[in-house]
Amino acid sequence: MLKGDFFHITELETADNTVKVMLELNTAHSIFEGHFPGQPVVPGVCMMQMVKEITEQVLGKETRLVKADQMKFLALLIPAESKTLQMDLKLSPRESGETGVDAQLLNNSTLCFKFKGLFA
Repeated sequence: MLKGDFFHITELETADNTVKVMLELNTAHSIFEGHFPGQPVVPGVCMMQMVKEITEQVLGKETRLVKADQMKFLALLIPAESKTLQMDLKLSPRESGETGVDAQLLNNSTLCFKFKGLFA
């Protein structure tokens, strides 16, 4: 679990099936000592985990990734330059009980990460 240690939610707004989240990274987190020493960047797996944890918070239940249709890392997130981030989610409930998730992670106006997939 990264929420509360690696990142903090400073604002969360929901409207219909859309969610806008403002995040603050812990730029002193120990993960940056190894990824990468002297030139830290936010690991892609951490971006994906943030999507999962925020989706779970909004849905009010634990989930697991069922399918990743799209996972694109478009720009490096350098913690010293990217402390505050915005995540936009669009949640689409399915009859099967799964939830479709379209997510974007932005640093100011720069799109850094895109995801489209299913959680159950």
